[in-house]
Amino acid sequence: MSAQIDPSIRETAEKVLALERAHGYRDDAVMGGLEEFVRRNLPPAAHTIVAGYQSAPHFARVKTVEQLVSYLRNGVPPPPSPDVLLRPVSEAVGVGGKRTKFLEKLGITTIEDLLLYLPRRLEDRRTFKRIGDLRPGEMVCVRGEIAAVSQIRINPRMQVVKAAIGDGTGFLYAVWFNQPWVAEQLRRGETIDVYGKVERSYGELQMRTPVWEPAGTGMETGRLVPIYPATEGASDRLIRGIIARNLELYADALPDVLPAEIRTHAHLLPKRAAVRTIHFPPDEDAFACARRSLAYEELFLLQLGLLSTAAPDSGKAHADGENLAVSFLASLSFRLTPAQIAALREIVADLRAPRRMMRLLQGDVGAGKTIVALTAMLYAIEAGYQTVFMAPTEILAEQHAHRIRELFAGLPVRVALLTAATKDKVDLKGRLATGEIDLVVGTHALIQKDVKFANLGFVVIDEQHRFGVVQRATIEEKGKDVDLLVMSATPIPRTIALTLYGEFDVSVIGSLPYGTPQTRTVWVAGTRRDEVYSEIGKLLADGGKGFVVLPLVEESEKLDLNAAVQTADELRARFPEYGIGLVHGRMGNDDKHQVMDAFRSGKVRLLVATTVIEVGIDVPDADFMVIEHAERFGLSQLHQLRGRIGRSGQRAICFAVGDAKTDEAKKRLTAFSEHRDGFRIAEEDLLIRGPGDLLGTKQHGFLSSLRAVDLIRDIDLMKQARAAARSVYETGVPPELDREVTRRFGEMLRWLQV
Repeated sequence: MSAQIDPSIRETAEKVLALERAHGYRDDAVMGGLEEFVRRNLPPAAHTIVAGYQSAPHFARVKTVEQLVSYLRNGVPPPPSPDVLLRPVSEAVGVGGKRTKFLEKLGITTIEDLLLYLPRRLEDRRTFKRIGDLRPGEMVCVRGEIAAVSQIRINPRMQVVKAAIGDGTGFLYAVWFNQPWVAEQLRRGETIDVYGKVERSYGELQMRTPVWEPAGTGMETGRLVPIYPATEGASDRLIRGIIARNLELYADALPDVLPAEIRTHAHLLPKRAAVRTIHFPPDEDAFACARRSLAYEELFLLQLGLLSTAAPDSGKAHADGENLAVSFLASLSFRLTPAQIAALREIVADLRAPRRMMRLLQGDVGAGKTIVALTAMLYAIEAGYQTVFMAPTEILAEQHAHRIRELFAGLPVRVALLTAATKDKVDLKGRLATGEIDLVVGTHALIQKDVKFANLGFVVIDEQHRFGVVQRATIEEKGKDVDLLVMSATPIPRTIALTLYGEFDVSVIGSLPYGTPQTRTVWVAGTRRDEVYSEIGKLLADGGKGFVVLPLVEESEKLDLNAAVQTADELRARFPEYGIGLVHGRMGNDDKHQVMDAFRSGKVRLLVATTVIEVGIDVPDADFMVIEHAERFGLSQLHQLRGRIGRSGQRAICFAVGDAKTDEAKKRLTAFSEHRDGFRIAEEDLLIRGPGDLLGTKQHGFLSSLRAVDLIRDIDLMKQARAAARSVYETGVPPELDREVTRRFGEMLRWLQV
């Protein structure tokens, strides 16, 4: 698009460029440098031609001067180079040093970040109404002429600006509080557009603190307005204006990285069109199409990168016969559910295939993941391989070992336990090294350098989110082409599962052995705590057994420990006829075992515990729980705790005692009391807290790169992008696409490859 250049400016610029040539492109032809001269006199060229001239090498400066000469002749600046997108956001139009700091708080550090800072929703400001037709309570736009502007100081802390706006059908009064500068911007006789909520006050129609702009501007009114996440110092309106100004300059620099055939097949917009549309959508459908196009690109690139971290096609089969598994399943007093059988078949198919298995097994609390994993381990053991079952805590590892020995009692399977508390470690490690142990259960102790295996073939990691990738890799390296099964009883929204575990195949046990949980959850205010324990007394009198759980925060571990001891003493005094036990993290293993055994046998009927019992404690007849200070727990953690009761399908009740002092706490406790399904709980948790708090800072760093993806609803889009990425991967990834993957998701991929 050509532009008229003022003749006097053209003449001056031609002289400057001639001098720059004569001086050998040393950037001394004009005071302040060529870049500053062009920025002041030829703004369109400042961002497309001369940016970076001061630090550019000689050959680049020569090219820049020739481009400027061409621009002076025909008035058409060349399209911006993709490299300009990587320049600091401080060089964007309308961004100075102070604004740069605020934008960086939002993760906007480059011009590309700015263009791809996407709105979280749309606000419909398309409807204009005449003042005479306005009704209190409606959100509308009004166009009218300013009849009068006044400033009123109500008290030393409150100043009001009031503008009377008329359109021939009546008057609307726009009111701004403590914004005196607005009075300087409003001019009597000027026609403006305002948007806000109509109210009736003192007989007047008013809009309090409305959005306004000169009539016909079309930025803040008269359209579907994108609403951006904002921060102090960078308001939604400021961000919108900065993006609009820079979108016009730099949108053409956005590269289309998706192969054309994929974009056509998936009905996606070109990148530049998608970015322009999402910031200036003509309608909701166009906005949705733009978001989908940008999300698909992100997911495609991420999945393409994850394929490079996936298990290699090479490997070995770790299963052939099935006699042990068949005998084991026949010995059980129950049958596997259809969901368990389906998951087991997927795992066994992987074990029998001549390639490494990397599979994530998800299932709600009590879904029966452990039985599935143990059955699969028998296939590997029968094929002559050693197996590992790795748990995050000693108490859980000990419980698993005890349970496995009971379940495998009639089978020729040698089971061992290795934790920091194991007494005869030297002998045990020797038997692992010589192949005398078929299945070892353990904690982080398994990843020590002196732990060696004769023929490790299959590793199961329970509660995988409690282990780092380095720890996972260390145990895998103790064998050759080890098959890996990681399990999670903390359901992850499926899109996030495919994002963070893109190199894994995913199996889901979506139903429970006993059908719909019979556990009822009641959220009770702290002031009604005594009523809760009166109810607990009735449950104990009826033969019930349950937990009282107290929070544990590392910074105040001693205080929390004291609270647990005090609570146990109070309950012993209140219920002297029932056994009251206490379990906490500072107890020795022998003491823990003694209390847990007494609880299982019924000698202890009420167990006071810190969150040491959150994962894996299996007391099938426990039927009630009190969670003290429930507002201090995360939503998924509350769900995990609740999963310790009603494990045999019996009716159970969970009391969440807590006072929600924040909106987030109120939403969390409401969701906990209303929902039972772990995947729904996980989705609610994501909605309430966002991916950063839900998954931790490391994963949040990865997910922050997904600007357009809806981490709850884009599961189908994820699958489509994954299939397309696999197709490209199998035929060979073009170098430019590989570079884009590394640029956008390199940090995440490096972490996964540790």
